[in-house]
Amino acid sequence: MKRVSLAVLGAFALIATVPFVGQIPGSAIAQNIKTQAQIQLRLEAEKQVVAQDPQGKQSQKWEPLKGQVLVRPGDVLRYTLSGENKSDRPVKNLTFNQPIPKGMVYVLKSANVTNNGKITYSIDGGRSFGENPTVKVTLADGKVETKPAPAIAYTHIRLQVPSVSAKTTVKATYQTQVR
Repeated sequence: MKRVSLAVLGAFALIATVPFVGQIPGSAIAQNIKTQAQIQLRLEAEKQVVAQDPQGKQSQKWEPLKGQVLVRPGDVLRYTLSGENKSDRPVKNLTFNQPIPKGMVYVLKSANVTNNGKITYSIDGGRSFGENPTVKVTLADGKVETKPAPAIAYTHIRLQVPSVSAKTTVKATYQTQVR
């Protein structure tokens, strides 16, 4: 069993391409210097709980994680990143880089973003990003093939949003599984 503080999970090491202006636990304010528009950021985590009723039917729900939590290998966590434009102007070209926390594996195809956002991934510690990362694999006969990167290779998720209108919120979610 692992006992982990949410802050230690690493996903809370939110990195945005705009500077932060103040810190509030669980959220932050990002400011676009050119327009002085403000984005309030919030990152929340939930743990998937699977239950079985007396008839054997399974159901799942998401429980919010707060403070010290107990996670076990195989547990699935869902992160929700919200960016609320508090200003009366649109914010253009907002980019968020989210590291996959140590001890976690990205759940393939689990990321979603609103506002026509684009999702890309890194398998090299955040140095480069692509929509479908690949790795080169040497086969038994010595030939090298390019294959989709396995989930364990993913190190970061990048969320790019072309525009966040005034007084609106952009949301993104993704899941990880405890190793």
